[in-house]
Amino acid sequence: MANAPGTRDSADARHRRDAHPATDHPRPATAGAPTVLAGARVVLPTGTVEDGRVVVDGTRIAAAAPEHARVVDVTGHWLVPGFVDLHNHGGGGASFTSGTVEEVLRGIRTHRLHGTTTLVASTVTGDMDFLAHRAGLLSELAEQGDIAGIHFEGPFISPCRKGAHAEDLLRDPDPAEVRKLLDAARGQARMVTLATELPGGVDSVRLLAEHGVIAAVGHTDATYEQTAEAIDAGATVATHLFNAMPALGHRAPGPIAALLEDERVTVELINDGTHLHPAALQLAFRHAGADRVAFITDAMDAAGFGDGRYMLGPLEVEVADGVARLVEGGSIAGSTLTLDRAFKRAVTVDGLPVEQAVAALSATPARLLGLADRIGSLEPGKDADLVLLDEAFDVKGVMRRGAWVVDPRPA
Repeated sequence: MANAPGTRDSADARHRRDAHPATDHPRPATAGAPTVLAGARVVLPTGTVEDGRVVVDGTRIAAAAPEHARVVDVTGHWLVPGFVDLHNHGGGGASFTSGTVEEVLRGIRTHRLHGTTTLVASTVTGDMDFLAHRAGLLSELAEQGDIAGIHFEGPFISPCRKGAHAEDLLRDPDPAEVRKLLDAARGQARMVTLATELPGGVDSVRLLAEHGVIAAVGHTDATYEQTAEAIDAGATVATHLFNAMPALGHRAPGPIAALLEDERVTVELINDGTHLHPAALQLAFRHAGADRVAFITDAMDAAGFGDGRYMLGPLEVEVADGVARLVEGGSIAGSTLTLDRAFKRAVTVDGLPVEQAVAALSATPARLLGLADRIGSLEPGKDADLVLLDEAFDVKGVMRRGAWVVDPRPA
């Protein structure tokens, strides 16, 4: 959604700041010819290969290159799979909850600039009829392949842990109303965040599991025992673990302990330096492991756009120094994170091995979405979705399905 009056930077100025000539007209790697990206440190599922190579043929990664393939020297760089974001509300000044189709596409394009080649569009709490209508619009974009599906965050969440959601629009997770959103999404719903301790919560988890939709525990005031019951019923994700839920206690361990200890659960983490202390991130990795951690952005409109005033659903947000907070009450209101920044922070500040960061940004969320046969790793037969990073872990190239979004080659 376009920013509200009072934004500090003009939309035109911020659009220019993030613009890249390759984003308007992505072009094939070599006008359709097979391409070998050679010389980089290539991160594969089996580990990092020094002086490696990746062959791109059309939209896919190939096992071998024909003699006429063009070689692009990317020595001195890292080559990693395209990033996969499970939880993203917008960017580039656009809201996935309320923006037009053109605005939503601009938000998607903004995140692609930063390496996110697969994205699930998240909504925020709203009136049920509005959310159902919104699901129809987003499902069309999913059917076209622009997004990987829809995540409904709210309205089935706890007023005690509502965060940046409008309290007057919250409701208990009645399975009939959950089903209404699934029907409106026409098979494109991928995840629903629930406070599973609320009336109807566990039954709604079972409904989602039966329909192949991820039930995520989040914005919850559940006890340890209630969370364990939800996991047994089919919940498999922790929505931004640690945030919008009771803190870990030695007598009342709450949902955090239950979510971390159960091997059936993948935990989302917002690694922006605001939502989590580094020790909390390390705790999650030690107990869950990289194969059960998914880095997300939880981004709102300001991601890749700048400070100022925005609307998050019906609530006004002030973004200052890159941190989004509600104007009324001061609660953190999503993030301005992009996944390339989450990656860089993970390896340069948190000290994670590159391979673990890659798993949390690509392989783990791809597997959770049921897309591991197509994306999430650099293997023959998969989509040619990849990110080229320099020694400082800054993005220098992004390819999606064999076409450069950010082209590292000379024009």
